[in-house]
Amino acid sequence: MSTAPIVKFASKSFTLPNTCVRLRGILDDPSSDIEDMAKVMSLDPSLSAKVLKLANSALFRFPAQVSSVPKALSIIGGEAAYNISMAETANLAFKSFESAQINFDRFWHKAVLNGLIAKALAQQKQIRGSERYFVLGILQNLSELVCATRLPEKYAIYKEIQHEKLPLQAQKDVFGFTFPECSGLILESWHLPDTLSGPLKELTLEHVPSQGFDASLLYIAQAMSHLEQGRDIRKHPAVDIRPLDEIGLKEDDYDIILEFALAESLKIAATLK
Repeated sequence: MSTAPIVKFASKSFTLPNTCVRLRGILDDPSSDIEDMAKVMSLDPSLSAKVLKLANSALFRFPAQVSSVPKALSIIGGEAAYNISMAETANLAFKSFESAQINFDRFWHKAVLNGLIAKALAQQKQIRGSERYFVLGILQNLSELVCATRLPEKYAIYKEIQHEKLPLQAQKDVFGFTFPECSGLILESWHLPDTLSGPLKELTLEHVPSQGFDASLLYIAQAMSHLEQGRDIRKHPAVDIRPLDEIGLKEDDYDIILEFALAESLKIAATLK
């Protein structure tokens, strides 16, 4: 099945908030600075409050309390603030495509759990800008809600078989594409940066050995959030070990990452909701 009708429906049904568009413009303008970002964010009280809450949460782990948006921006940086705005935008987008077949609270918690695992994996690999992986993890299954809305019969079939295999494979079997792949195309249609759309589009399951590092990391994050186990992930018959080999972490690392993500996911999901 083609992703085109799903992407077209999503792009027409949801428009990015003006704050996100303006923040991206400021970041891409070399003459702009943190003060310009702070001015834009101050016009969005909800986003400002969430930036402060997240800056003081386990998502960043700063040693001292962050008390103002300008201070938060100076500490976490413009790109991190933009990614937080995208995390909030994801929640708004998800609500635009609510389906009777999906428990939204559970879906949102799972998305945040996936994002926290992806961010922690990136941190463990000492990758700069790990907040981007948090957003990528959240956005992986954006198209799941769209598919549930537009293709309810197919989605019902997917729900029946998703417990028999890993979600990505079940998605491929039922729809002919994976939800991350379709989500990446939706983000592309919204003209979001390739750093957000590109890794998702790579998660097609067709070229696992040649997919990029980011796609491999997201593959592992989704497998972990689905199985909710760390140490045995390499032993699970449905998990492709090639992305695990590329990530190259020790077995104990997965347990630590999952323990942290499970402990913090409900609080952070509530902060962004």
